[in-house]
Amino acid sequence: MVEQLKHECGVAMIRLLKPLDYYENKYGTWAYGFNKLYLMMEKQHNRGQEGAGIASVSLKNEPGHEYMFREKAEGKDAITEVFSRVTPQMAGELLMGHLRYSTTGKSGLIYVHPFLRRNNWRAKNLCLCGNFNMTNIDEVFQFLTEQGQSPRIYGDSYITLELMGHRLDREVERLFEEAKGKGFEGLDITHYIDDNVCMANVLRKTMIHYDGGYVMCGLTGSGEMFAVRDPWGIRPAFYYRDDEIVALTSERPVLQTTFDLAAEDIHELQPGQALIVRKNGESHLEQIMQAQELSACSFERIYFSRGSDRDIYQERKRLGEQLTQPILKAIDGDVENTVFSYIPNTAEVAFYGMTDGFRKQHGEVRIEKVVWKDIKLRTFIADNSERNDLAAHVYDISYGSLRPYEDNLVIIDDSIVRGTTLRESIFKILDRLHPKKIVMVSSSPQIRYPDYYGIDMSRLEELCAFRAAIELIKERNMQQLIVDTYRKCKNQKESSENYVRAIYAPFTVEEINNKIVEMLRPTGMKSPVELVFQSIEGLHAACPHHPGDWYFTGHYPTPGGVRLVNQAFVNYVEETLRMQL
Repeated sequence: MVEQLKHECGVAMIRLLKPLDYYENKYGTWAYGFNKLYLMMEKQHNRGQEGAGIASVSLKNEPGHEYMFREKAEGKDAITEVFSRVTPQMAGELLMGHLRYSTTGKSGLIYVHPFLRRNNWRAKNLCLCGNFNMTNIDEVFQFLTEQGQSPRIYGDSYITLELMGHRLDREVERLFEEAKGKGFEGLDITHYIDDNVCMANVLRKTMIHYDGGYVMCGLTGSGEMFAVRDPWGIRPAFYYRDDEIVALTSERPVLQTTFDLAAEDIHELQPGQALIVRKNGESHLEQIMQAQELSACSFERIYFSRGSDRDIYQERKRLGEQLTQPILKAIDGDVENTVFSYIPNTAEVAFYGMTDGFRKQHGEVRIEKVVWKDIKLRTFIADNSERNDLAAHVYDISYGSLRPYEDNLVIIDDSIVRGTTLRESIFKILDRLHPKKIVMVSSSPQIRYPDYYGIDMSRLEELCAFRAAIELIKERNMQQLIVDTYRKCKNQKESSENYVRAIYAPFTVEEINNKIVEMLRPTGMKSPVELVFQSIEGLHAACPHHPGDWYFTGHYPTPGGVRLVNQAFVNYVEETLRMQL
């Protein structure tokens, strides 16, 4: 992806099931758990580079001594920084880590996970982190305030902490009354509470309020550990259990590498399901919410997750191979005079699949590393006014990698989102090679709709496919379509219909492709350009177990997603077009 997106975060959890001295004796260090947590987080660095945090809970510390620890830091070196602060006093049986990419535009240490809610009762202490974005935070905030609460921060992470903390308080109070009814007194009541907290009760009464994609993870001061996945399975989580540990991460290869496991040893947390580890170390799976129609995120497979996963690697290869025929058409069948390449680094696996497809049909093909990612400039964190200038310097080319005016250049990327880097950098530098024709290939379909489940795509006008459709509407004097769509979006009540889909309905994929090229083509560029996108059918054929395709089709799995995309169109008309209809 030439323009990197901030996206869903990474989570890591470990529950040590043996006494702490067991690991020191067997592995030679008191920091065994922290070492594993560090590796799990570093192996997910791709999921968050704005901040990192860790937390631990010790089950042995007596009253008057700290038993719940947390460290947080900002910046690309945050993982190293937080682990540099780890001391033997922080050693505990429960460990949790988080890597953050902001999906809200908010920055600062206060927004870095984990979030911690303190209380003098061990069982009421709650530490949360997650890979999530909630689409109905306004409603949850209202629910909290109607109960008399006054959250100090308006954000889904903090509000979730307060809502779940409130339910945990009620659970502890229930157990307090239960213990008294059984005749317990003094510390025996405390021990009864700590030994009998039912996190399933807490999770059921908390997560039922949410619409969104999430994997929510947490620790309590009394020793409960849990992770719960959204009912649609939008966000991923994988876990492993043996007699020494229970561990959970956002990606499967992380567990394989950290604990030297086969893929078959690891299991995926199912939609609406929670992995719960009790204070005594017993773990079980519990269905917290009824599973909805599976909408596991296909963008995880195309781009976000590491390509080292066994299944993702093959899926990305299939995404590339399935494009053989449309590419062949774009180069008029002239394979002999075509150079194949890719945009580094995430499109590399799709490139292997694309070239494998051509070899199967046409024998050897010419491949070159035409484009280099020259310097580490993160264009997505720049303001819009700075992004174009930065984008122009992120990539460079291999001069002499093709024959000027004779060779076609086919170059694949995993997706085309805004088009900024294509316009400001990629097309300009490729034109210097004077190819006969540039065929720009995307292994994903056209991205037409924003995401509201954990990725920084919330504005329609940022998407080049949407801008192209609007330009076609204007050229063909179809502005009434904008008016009609706006009115439907503005008047949406409890509608489950994405009215924005009407904006694309009059046009073919090829018409939008041509308009995108026209819009992104830099002034003075001489080489002809053609776009080839993956089809929706091809996407589902390559990634059959991850049908979540709302980025491309507009079929949002939750009511909140539909509501927000309709509102995004209203915002576009009123703010960008400056129309009040």
